[in-house]
Formats: sequence, C-alpha cells, structure tokens
Amino acid sequence: MALLRRINQILLFLLVLTICVILYKKAYKVSTLKNETDDAEDSEEMEQEIPVVVCAAAGRMGAAMAAINSIYSNTDANVLFYVVGLRNTLSHIRKWIEQSKLREIKFKIVEFNPMVLKGKIRPDTARPELLQPLNFVRFYLPLLIHKHEKVIYLDDDIIVQGDIQELYDTKLMLGHAAAFSDDCDLPSTHEMVRSAGMQNTYMGFLDYRKKAIKDLGISPGTCSFNPGVIVANMTEWKHQRITKQLEKWMQRNVAENLYSSSLGGGVATSPMLIVFYGKHSHINPMWHIRHLGWSADARYSEHFLQEAKLLHWNGRHKPWDFPSVHPDLWESWFIPDPSGKFKLNRGGS
Repeated sequence: MALLRRINQILLFLLVLTICVILYKKAYKVSTLKNETDDAEDSEEMEQEIPVVVCAAAGRMGAAMAAINSIYSNTDANVLFYVVGLRNTLSHIRKWIEQSKLREIKFKIVEFNPMVLKGKIRPDTARPELLQPLNFVRFYLPLLIHKHEKVIYLDDDIIVQGDIQELYDTKLMLGHAAAFSDDCDLPSTHEMVRSAGMQNTYMGFLDYRKKAIKDLGISPGTCSFNPGVIVANMTEWKHQRITKQLEKWMQRNVAENLYSSSLGGGVATSPMLIVFYGKHSHINPMWHIRHLGWSADARYSEHFLQEAKLLHWNGRHKPWDFPSVHPDLWESWFIPDPSGKFKLNRGGS
C-alpha cells in the first residue's frame, strides 16, 4: 500500500507539472502575440505619421503659420510638422504656436545653421530676398529629418485646401528621390504664365551661354518644375547623394555665374533643375497651383481656385502684402501673431 500511495503521489505531481507547463506555454504565446501586435501597431503608426517641413523666416513667419493652419484644418491624418528657423527666431516660432490655436498640432522646431551655405551662394542684387538661408533648407532635408522614409517639403507662401494625406500618397517611381509639379502640366495656367511674362522652361533658369550648361545636354525648351512642393524619398536622396550634387552646382555657380535671380526662378530652383533632370516623379498638378504671386493683376477664375488642392503665391506679390491677388483665400487661414511683431499690409485699408 505504501508503494502504491507513493506511485500515486508521483503521478499526481507529474500531472500538476504538465498542466503548469501547458498553461505557461499558452500564457507565453499570448504575451508574444500581444507584443508582436503592439510592435506592428507601433510600426504602422510610424508609417502613417506624415512629416511636413515648413520654414518660418523672421519677416514672413505669418506665412508659415497660415500654411500650417490650412494643412492641419483640412486633414484627419497624423501630421508631424517640422518648423525650421534660424536660431534667433526659434522662441518666436514656439510662442506663436503655443499661444494660438496651433497649440494642438504635433510639431518639432528645428534650427537651420546657415554656415553650411558658406562659399555656396553667389551675391545677387536683383532679388536679394532669394538668398535668405531658409530658401535652401530643401537641399538639406536628410540632415534635418532623420527617422522618416518619406517627407513633404512645402514653401511658406502656400495654402493647402485638400487633405495632405493625398499628397503624401504620391507615388515615386523606383530610383526617384523626389516628385515635383512640372510647369507645363496644367493648361489652365498657360494663359497666366504668358500674361505675367513667366518662364516655364529651362531657358528661363539657366544661362545657356555658359559651357557648363551647354555640356549638360538639356534642351533649353525642356519644361521646368517648381520645387516649392516636394514629396521626397529620404533613402534614395541619401543613396544618390543629392545634397552633395546640389552643393556642387551651387559652388560652380559661385565660380562661373551659371544662373541668377535675374532669370526666371532664382538661385534655389536652378540647381534642383540640373540635379533632378529626367530623374523625378510627378505630383498631381492640382496639388500645386502656382504663379499667384507673379502679378498683382492676373487672376485665376474662382471656380478653378476652389477646385485646387494647394495654392502657391510664388513671385514678388505675397498675399500678406500689398498689392496681391486672391489675398482673401490666404487670409482666411492667417493666425495673428501673439507678440504683435508680424502684421498684414493691406495698403492702408
């Protein structure tokens, strides 16, 4: 009897041990699945985060805030704003955001060091505002934005009327580091271009009298593109060393004067036209309706502007200044400066 009791105890112990092992394995499996699900959700959230880069220059900070407001107000997407400024403007940027309705946005303030431009910009008196350091932030996106595969860059003088998710979903062809809007892609803008005397070909941006430009083998009649709206692939950008290529052409321009602001698009567009020639994808033209700042008189139809996803006041006539066209479309998104430093110019009205 003692032996039988001992055998039963051993069998009972083994049964309990087996049950414990089974329960442990089930619990471990559930825990592992939960961790994998959480990791997948975290990864998915990272992928769905839309990084948007906007510069906030000292004299036109109200433009950046209006652009940000228009983007945030017209989407449910998970947008992370990278607001880029120079050191002496960073506190002003933060105050404007945190003391206004923009306090609800997700944002990071990024300092741009203008010393990276030393020896790369040729002094130009025709349009000195184009030499403002933040005009070149788009050249250095991988140095400012680290954790994202895909990034949207926007000039400050824009208003977004569509859902920014749609722009973010722009497909980039294999091997392309960026997508832009071609200057010839929308027939509705052709009359505006002609009436304002604007250029929409490479001839308007590069000096074809120079050997370095002729040697590129680019027809002067090739349609240009506007880099005020960019959807960029950071992996390809770094792999192709795009920033180094752009800097090379900036330095060559300093030495040889290959382009200037007296031509069509100034000093930031021209090197991008060279580097991305034949190697960029295309943005839906309705996502970049431009030239609104080229003339104080030439206007688009109201219906056309209502259909537009993004409006761009590129040119001299900015919508926060006077005179300008369609300033009402811009001002509806403007957020007054809490510090009172930035004021609208409405020509005494």
